[in-house]
Order: sequence, then C-alpha cells, then structure tokens
Amino acid sequence: MSENTIDTPDDPTASAPAADAGEALRPHAEDTFAEELTALAAADDRPRPARWRLSPWAVATYLLGGTLADGTVVTPKYVGPRRIVEVAVTTLATDRALLLLGVPGTAKTWVSEHLAAAISGDSTLLVQGTAGTPEEAIRYGWNYARLLADGPSRQALVPSPVMRAMARGMTARVEELTRIPADVQDTLITVLSEKTLPIPELGQEVQAVRGFNLIATANDRDRGVNELSSALRRRFNTVVLPLPATPDEEIDIVSRRVGQIGRSLELPAAPEGMDEIRRVVTVFRELRGGLTTDGRTKLKSPSGTLSTAEAISVVTNGLALATHFGDGVLRSGDVAAGILGAVVRDPAADRVVWQEYVETVVRERDGWKDFYRACREVSA
Repeated sequence: MSENTIDTPDDPTASAPAADAGEALRPHAEDTFAEELTALAAADDRPRPARWRLSPWAVATYLLGGTLADGTVVTPKYVGPRRIVEVAVTTLATDRALLLLGVPGTAKTWVSEHLAAAISGDSTLLVQGTAGTPEEAIRYGWNYARLLADGPSRQALVPSPVMRAMARGMTARVEELTRIPADVQDTLITVLSEKTLPIPELGQEVQAVRGFNLIATANDRDRGVNELSSALRRRFNTVVLPLPATPDEEIDIVSRRVGQIGRSLELPAAPEGMDEIRRVVTVFRELRGGLTTDGRTKLKSPSGTLSTAEAISVVTNGLALATHFGDGVLRSGDVAAGILGAVVRDPAADRVVWQEYVETVVRERDGWKDFYRACREVSA
C-alpha cells in the first residue's frame, strides 16, 4: 500500500507568532532574496522540471548573478567556475542525487541552501549530520503519546524532512553526510534508488513524487571518519567545490559576505576596510598554500584549514570591534586577534608557525608595519 499524504501531530508552538523575516537574525535564502526569485520567475520562459519554481537556466543565474531584461540585478551567491554550478543544477533535474564535496569553507552549505531555495522555494527541509544523528532523522519517528494511546497510525508518525520532501516533490538537504554513522547513512539507499520510503509498522510506504531530489554535503577532510559505502556513493553525482582560484576572487567573496552579514547585524558599512580584507585573505592564502604570493619564500602551514569562511568570520568580528570599541574604521588591530585565533589551533605547533611567519614575512613587507605591530601585540 502506498500513501503520500503526511499527517503531522499537533504542534504545541503553533499559536506562537512567527518571526518576521526582517527580524530574523539569519533569514532563509528564499526570504532574503525573495525579490530576486520573484523577478527571475517572472522573466523565466524556459522549460521547468516538474514542481521546480525556476528553470535550470534561471537557477544557475540566481546562483551566479546577472542582469535580467527588465533591469533587475541578480547578485552572485557563488563566485566560482560556472560549469560547476551548471553540472550541479543539471544533476538535480535528473533522478540522481547531488553530493557537494570540498574542504571546509568552500561554500557547500551556502550553495546547497540556495539551490533548494531556487528550485523548491523552501530551503528548510534539512537534516544536520552529526555523530549522534539517528535513523529517525532521515526516515521518520513517532509521537509516543499517540503511539501508546492509539497504536501505530499515520497520526502518530512524525515525518522527517526527507519524507516531507518526497511527499511534496521538493528538495531535501543533508548536511555533513560523512559525520553521520555509516548504518544511518545507508538508510538513504532505498530512498535514492527506489524513490520510496517503507513504513513497515503500517504496511505502507511513501513514494517520491516528481520534483523530489536530495542535496548532500561532505567535508573531504572527514574521509575515513564515516566513509560512504560504495552502494550509497553510486547514488550520488559528486561535484567538488574548489577553494577560490585567485586572491581577487576570494577578496570579492569575503567582502560580499561581510557586507551581507554586517547588514543583518546592523553594523555600518566599512569601505575603508578593503585594505584589511585584502590583508586577511593574503595571510590565509599564503599560510594555506605554504608559499608567499611572490613565490620566493616557502612557509610552514598550520594545522587549521584557514578557509574563506574563516576569513569572513575574522573580518566580521573585526568590523564589530571597530564599530563598538573603535572609531568605526576597520584597522589592523581589529583583525589581528581573529587571525591569531584562526591560525593557532594547536598551541604548540601552530604558534611556532605563526611567529615565524610574522617575523620573516609580515615584518619585512612594505606597508604592513601597523599590522606587524598589531600581530606582535596580540601574540605577546
């Protein structure tokens, strides 16, 4: 017996007023960029897969940015190779699930959220993977009060985000798939291969309707933690998200995201801070790559990843310091402590790497005297 109607138990918080999107600390992508999505839908005259809000072309435009015929400017959500986005979008238009793979900070979660927002208009059908993620988070659980009172029934069943997405023909997301225990990961095999989720307690199943698909993300630094089985990996088309190819590309990403986060935190814009953003990105890229930008000096790399996401965090925190405890202008002293915290993860080994970098590179670099003094001060 197949049944796709999902009945949910009464929500005890249903009477509580929903938070206004403008008041949310971190609005969902479909709320933040609602105007762009509406304009894209109005201008989009290309074929759309079943239950997609936009065509694949429009989804790619939403992620990569562009200007529509009516003059609407679509801001880039992802800065990187266009072909990567096109392959990811095309995968989701087929019956293959998508696995976004990359080192920490390569925007896997960000891309996953925006893909779901553009395709389904809802990025919230999310399973967050951890070492303690249970099977129920992917399949379904039970309202035990109803289960004890009435026995197994649809009313007692609590559907997972994956089950909801299957029944509605929408996009589900599984974050940090390789952090989930292997036996729990494999509950996805039937979902992805047979497009069905059995409910043996009721003698029923939920069949995926057209439009359903799944996006998973995985950190390739986690290989060997909970390695995907070959059977599960075959169900995915894997797209590797690279680190930004050039300094200018990474600076652009950091400045855009800092601007977006700063507006949500009501921090003032800091156009004078571009020099510090460039400096943070330069430090991270040199230590990450083990070589100075001029190619003349080899460097030891610290144990941390020094990702673009960490650079964004360092600059955002520096902007908050400048706003609340300075004159509002982002300076070297505002970012030095954040850089130190990002670099020195292992107090013994990483501190040596950092001190050597400060004394051999930062100290001798033209125009970096203020940064050198700030680094020495926070490292003391």
